[in-house]
Amino acid sequence: MNLDLTWRLLKGGGRRGLLGTWLTLGAVAVATALLLFAVTANFAFQARGDRDAWRNPVAAGSGATAVEAARFDYVRDERVTVVDVAALPGKAPAPPPGLDRFPAPGEAWLSPALAELARELPADQLAARFPAVTGVLGEEALAYPGELVAVVGHRPDAPVMTAERSDDWIAGRPPTPVADFTGRVSEDAEAYQVLALIASVLMVVPLLVFGGAAARLTVARRDQRLAALRLVGATPGQVVGMTVAEAVIVAFAGAVAGTAAYAAAVPLLTRIEIGGGPWFAADLWPHPLVLAGALVAVPLLVGLSAVAGLRRVVVSPLGVARRQTPPGMRALRVLALLVVLAAFPLLGLEASVTVIAVAIALALLSLNLAGPWVVGLIGRVAAAFARTPALLLAGRRLVDDPRSAWRTVSGVALTGFVAGFLGMLSPGAFSSGASHAEFRLAVVEGRPAVVAEQARERMRDAGLAARVEHSEKLVTVTVTGDAAPAAGDAAAGDAGKGDAVAGDGGGVGVAAVDRARTALAGLVPGRTPTSEADDQRFGFQLLDDVRVGTVVVLSVSFLVAIASAGITAASSVLDRRQTYGLLRLAGTPLTVLDRARRAETLIPLTVMGGGTIAAGVFCATPFMLGAPNLSGAVMLGICVALGFAGVLGAGALSRPLLVAVTTDPSPRPD
Repeated sequence: MNLDLTWRLLKGGGRRGLLGTWLTLGAVAVATALLLFAVTANFAFQARGDRDAWRNPVAAGSGATAVEAARFDYVRDERVTVVDVAALPGKAPAPPPGLDRFPAPGEAWLSPALAELARELPADQLAARFPAVTGVLGEEALAYPGELVAVVGHRPDAPVMTAERSDDWIAGRPPTPVADFTGRVSEDAEAYQVLALIASVLMVVPLLVFGGAAARLTVARRDQRLAALRLVGATPGQVVGMTVAEAVIVAFAGAVAGTAAYAAAVPLLTRIEIGGGPWFAADLWPHPLVLAGALVAVPLLVGLSAVAGLRRVVVSPLGVARRQTPPGMRALRVLALLVVLAAFPLLGLEASVTVIAVAIALALLSLNLAGPWVVGLIGRVAAAFARTPALLLAGRRLVDDPRSAWRTVSGVALTGFVAGFLGMLSPGAFSSGASHAEFRLAVVEGRPAVVAEQARERMRDAGLAARVEHSEKLVTVTVTGDAAPAAGDAAAGDAGKGDAVAGDGGGVGVAAVDRARTALAGLVPGRTPTSEADDQRFGFQLLDDVRVGTVVVLSVSFLVAIASAGITAASSVLDRRQTYGLLRLAGTPLTVLDRARRAETLIPLTVMGGGTIAAGVFCATPFMLGAPNLSGAVMLGICVALGFAGVLGAGALSRPLLVAVTTDPSPRPD
């Protein structure tokens, strides 16, 4: 019976009642789509780390069947992962991921992108570094599409498999006896998973707040209707049942629509390059449990949020029907926020990622808790100092219903916290100035002079001018120019051309650098000639990815904020259509009502936006590695401008609705 009555009331709410239902459905759809993105990002980084783990071998004892080692090479300023493998005598090891058999000595298997690059470039720039190319690696061997990976087979007693290598994870992995190719998650993959978790918290909490607020859209209309039912004899259980049924029906439809929207957006999301490259679509497709959880959790959250607002209807339906102002909120809300903020100076870089994530989530939730109380205080101040009818109306509305006003600006306010937090942590754009054309080779003690002479010969054979020096354990080769350009290098951009490598100071082109790398390949078994810029590559890539992640998180946050502002602004007009109609009948000009509506948004937005940005900056202070950079300040300024522009634009879109509800201010049957 309750479900049938709920369905009748839902359909019989009139055209504007159905508009409110569509607004709720749209809000839930946006929240669901972005929530799936925020949660799935963690699984995507985990899947990428799992696929990369086979290159990070785990030592095996008596059950070892092969020897595996990894090193990093470079071409066209891109990193190439080279995995050297050898089967132990009398063993038949299973093939590494992406291969249909174990590589024999002298065979090389290249990833599709590396194979294509080897065909495009002259052999002395890339292909000559590898033995005969036997096959192409499958996707299961790659962390991301377009990754450059090579698997090279050797004999177990080959120098490359027995020579001492660096155990520095930035340089590669030393030869390790392995029983299989499962491996373990690398340090860089773990770093990205930590960053993904923090980014998810920064996105998920505002999304949950937005989803909960969706249940309160057109709340005044629903409260009036339910209060009338209570006055004619409906029991509290029936009221609660109808509210839950209505909220869950609409929310489930919104969750399904949001899931479909996310599925349609996956091909675009795969183009976001982070951690070295784009994504496989399968990584960004939600796990069935995540999909099921979203389709259950989102409607449940909306239903619980709707029930949480029924206390007045159940306890005092007459007060709702008579439009009495609800009792004020307690300052305990602000006290909870102050306690959470006071805990941040106690944290630091040594704190675990779980503690940091929980602290950020608590800060966002406490801001959302304190927001309505602060908005009510702002309303009292605005009403007390009002000098115009519009400002007086705005102040009185803020005092009368601070929760509704907070819902309109909460998205931008919480985004202000995210922008303040990330703005202080965002790395600046800078260059190390490290040389790309000065290569270093660590050698066994007693052989530096021999290796240095061999390096000179290889440079002469490659037609490159180079300065070769050596110390007790290190040989340094500095490419200074192209002594005799090889065929095809003119087009590739050698010395003096426009694509000279930045930071090398000598105008050496990328083609000459790649020829030098190829010439020096294998000079010291198991060790790749690397430059200072190569050694710094991961750090700079991580900084670039933090910038990309910051843009992604802020884009999601602003999308939520602007959607929240637009939907709640329209919903507020529908909620107050009778009030607006009565004011119009009393002679209030439409321009005054519109100014009051704008002031009701801009006043708390200015105060709360500035306050939440300051709170975000304060919370980020314990995690800063140095002085704030200019790019962070610029980003904060852009965020403030976008926030105000978004809310003003969203409010302007609902002005035609205000005109419509005040054109015919007579009471409606719904």
